[in-house]
Amino acid sequence: MHQAEIYQSRRLKLAEQIQSKTGSGIAIISTAPELARNRDSEFPYRHDSDFFYLTGFDEPGATLVIIVQGKSVESHLFCRPKDLEREIWDGIRLGPDAAPESLGLEFAYSNQELDTKLSELLSRHEAIYLRLAENAESDRRLRHWMEQVRKQSRSGLNPPTQLHDVDALIHEMRLFKDAHEIDIMKQAAAISARAHIRAMQTCKPGMREYQLEAELLHEFRFHGSQSVAYNSIVAAGENACILHYRAGNAQLQSGDLCLIDAGCELDSYASDITRTFPVNGKFTGPQRALYEITVQAQAAAIAETRPGNTFIQPHEAAVKVLTQGLLDEKLLKLTELGSLQNAIETGAYRRFYMHRTSHWLGMDVHDVGSYREASTQTEKPWRILQPNMTLTIEPGLYIRPAEDISEAFWNIGIRIEDDAVVTASGCELISRGVPVKAEEIESLMRQ
Repeated sequence: MHQAEIYQSRRLKLAEQIQSKTGSGIAIISTAPELARNRDSEFPYRHDSDFFYLTGFDEPGATLVIIVQGKSVESHLFCRPKDLEREIWDGIRLGPDAAPESLGLEFAYSNQELDTKLSELLSRHEAIYLRLAENAESDRRLRHWMEQVRKQSRSGLNPPTQLHDVDALIHEMRLFKDAHEIDIMKQAAAISARAHIRAMQTCKPGMREYQLEAELLHEFRFHGSQSVAYNSIVAAGENACILHYRAGNAQLQSGDLCLIDAGCELDSYASDITRTFPVNGKFTGPQRALYEITVQAQAAAIAETRPGNTFIQPHEAAVKVLTQGLLDEKLLKLTELGSLQNAIETGAYRRFYMHRTSHWLGMDVHDVGSYREASTQTEKPWRILQPNMTLTIEPGLYIRPAEDISEAFWNIGIRIEDDAVVTASGCELISRGVPVKAEEIESLMRQ
């Protein structure tokens, strides 16, 4: 399928949902704004994921309008006009004249015409689909457009009377990845796996966390990824027990572990991999004991990641293995808790494992899509896993110093994370280009 056809098919699928819901309507989706970093400098631009999902267009200052009238569907793009002066400074713009053929749209205009034309388009429809309560600016613009239509009421024009959340429709679509998306995600995972290998093989006592981060960034960009998918976590020693720690200037010490949670973004799709390894290339006894427990917990979660199971079942499987391991290593006291089941039910394990085992993965590293099924019940049931959903599987253990904890376990932070695509019979791990087993990591670091 040609690139433009991929995005056309997504817009048509969104239109079909609008047709089934209200018969006709108008959907408005704008891309992300540019953000100033400081004086005369902007953050590297990253388009809005929903907007890009429907257009494949990555310039700022753009808005997509989809008009659904019965079986008729029209896509209108408002984008930056051609401007030689600005293009000299900021780069070539596609422009409204070239946009229809390039992006497979029916119409395109300068974004300077947005207010005028949108007021005209809104007057023809009862239902409007947009992001509800997105921010103050989008609310202000909607009020302006609606007011412009109201001013024409004596001419028989009226603003839409129904407001619907377009995010709910788009995010349900994005939850299920097509072959094009999965292919990109596999490539992103392969690049990220190579970066983790580079970090392991480069690591040695005395290095700084930011130096390992630099190795990751080199591998990401060298192999074509456009950006990191999120701020890389490179955490040495006690820092590994801080879940969202940023790579700092801490020195890597022999005998400590290093936890790296890092992934690249390729063509707007994220990868997300975590590995934990010994700075000197050899696990200590306590480190290895907890590491093996985490490996077994991940294996249990992977086995439960299959169609028909709920989103929460892999987490429950991981928690059971982790909690039993904590009891075996006397980090949780069986004499106090009475049983494995009680340790789970009371949440005693949360002292050492405080996050979920999975999250959706896609254009955003914590991707969109409901974790609960649509239901009229007060407490909605967990989502049923289906083929082509993509998610992470990432159990961990984090042991902070405490009087009731053996000092041999202090400051051990471990997490193992892989990216999985749910298949017809189970799941496919797409990030196993970097080792997981302790002996394989030690062997890799010796090379």
